[in-house]
Amino acid sequence: MMRSVFIDGGAGTTGLEIRERLEGRPEFHVTTLEGDARKDAAARAEALDAADFVILCLPDDAAREAVELIRNPAVRIIDASSAHRVADGWTYGFPELEPVQAAAIAEAARVSNPGCYPTGFLALVRPLVRTGLVPHDWPLSVNAVSGYSGGGKAMIAEFEAGATATAHRAYGLSLSHKHLPEMQRHARIAHPPIFQPAVARTYRGMLVEVPLPLHALPRKPSLAAIEAAWREAYRDQPLVRVAASEEATSVEIEADAGTDRMTLRAFGNAETGQARLIATLDNLGKGAAGAAVQNLNLMAGLDQAAGLRV
Repeated sequence: MMRSVFIDGGAGTTGLEIRERLEGRPEFHVTTLEGDARKDAAARAEALDAADFVILCLPDDAAREAVELIRNPAVRIIDASSAHRVADGWTYGFPELEPVQAAAIAEAARVSNPGCYPTGFLALVRPLVRTGLVPHDWPLSVNAVSGYSGGGKAMIAEFEAGATATAHRAYGLSLSHKHLPEMQRHARIAHPPIFQPAVARTYRGMLVEVPLPLHALPRKPSLAAIEAAWREAYRDQPLVRVAASEEATSVEIEADAGTDRMTLRAFGNAETGQARLIATLDNLGKGAAGAAVQNLNLMAGLDQAAGLRV
């Protein structure tokens, strides 16, 4: 049975990437609004109410407005903004996060897509907190670098027009980034991590890193124990893979660019008891459009990896 999908904000970077992944798929009929109709409240309300599934690719305030416009209780929503990631009544759209998460998404009427940075952080940390390898009140930090496409049209234009010559720009210096509540809530940790985001002069790709002093943790876990916890957590997940640490001596931000998967790696020094946990993903793939389509697949009762770039 073909289902209708309305992408509100389909002309933006994430919306266009979602349309690419759904193009030619017989399970879905995709609609968007063009031109002036995109800002016409009546046209939007009609399109929102007529769809089986709505995917919101909008700024936060516009996403909240879109939800208020929907009057048809049968419409199911995937919100790719950050407006509802810690909101009551919304299911967090990270199928791999918990053993029951995919089933919860499949039944949900309101699903909030994870942020790209939290996706990497949570994939690295949540299994370790759940198994007790990292205490829930441990002071964590996360360093992350994204391709500039994560900043939307304005940042893309800035970098591609040569308006900035920088290769690497740190931001979020107030330590109050909007992703922090999401990271803390869904990792189930007592304190928000020290979050150090940056943007690099590459269009797409993302590298998220969590350093750990293994020697100072109560259980003093080994790299093998960390990898074992990841492998158990993600053993049946087609879009998350665990790479053995000996496979690489360096990790590039583009390692999973152009895909909808994510790769986890653990590196360390046995003498110092220190570790670097690294996740690579595509900020537009598993970090945005790929995650939205993965959630759509689950909600439609389909293989979660259908149409995705594994």
